[in-house]
Amino acid sequence: MGGTGHDRNLADAFDGQAADFERAPVQSDPAALKRLVQEAAFPDGARILDAGCGPGLVSAAFLEAGYRVEGVDLSNEMIERARKRCAFAGDRARFRQASIFEPGIEALAPFDGAVSRYVIHHMLDPERFLERQVELLKPGGVLVACDHVTSPSPEAAEIHRRLEVGRDRTHTNNLSSGRIVDLFAAAGLVDVSLREEAFTLDFDEWFDRGTPTETKADFRASLVAGVNVRGFTTKRLDDQSIQILCIRAIVRGVKPGPT
Repeated sequence: MGGTGHDRNLADAFDGQAADFERAPVQSDPAALKRLVQEAAFPDGARILDAGCGPGLVSAAFLEAGYRVEGVDLSNEMIERARKRCAFAGDRARFRQASIFEPGIEALAPFDGAVSRYVIHHMLDPERFLERQVELLKPGGVLVACDHVTSPSPEAAEIHRRLEVGRDRTHTNNLSSGRIVDLFAAAGLVDVSLREEAFTLDFDEWFDRGTPTETKADFRASLVAGVNVRGFTTKRLDDQSIQILCIRAIVRGVKPGPT
């Protein structure tokens, strides 16, 4: 697989993270996956592109709801896990190690819907990432993106960004919920909707499955005094563990044209 240096770094990082990633509560929470399927509201029997499908957790949720899924991911290890997880769906599920920007992906289009979860914050160009999915949709197709978000304040968002990069070198930038909505509108989508949900992370579990640029001790020390940013607020518990209070957004839009 070719791609940019950033793509290769992502593939390498997620090859190594795959086992911990698919067990992470924030990734595997069945209630959150069910809500994502409900909020997406793809047409019955829709054929969906899962962009950055990881180990197939999102794909499996949509397959269980009766959809057909084409999953694409840069990580070979993630693709192998997705194939095993979604084998129950037979030929309704197909997965390939690739970038959605590769020319071969166009042969799979057009799709009735496209979804990505926790992918935008790894993208160097999130606007182009969303535009590419729109290109692969048929007129009337639905695009859904779910990601953890940050403050609309540039100063607060920069604090959040530095923390995220300190924990995972593949992270690029969190967007605010409003910014994701703006990108959907800029991509020409209509009927754009937003839903936010609060969720929590355990610091140790979260940090240990990352690719940090700092030592865990130094990073933890930077959180002990407390961080209060929309989308990243820390809370020190009685047992001295640290909980991180986060927000994720689910944004949905429709490509203009007849269904």
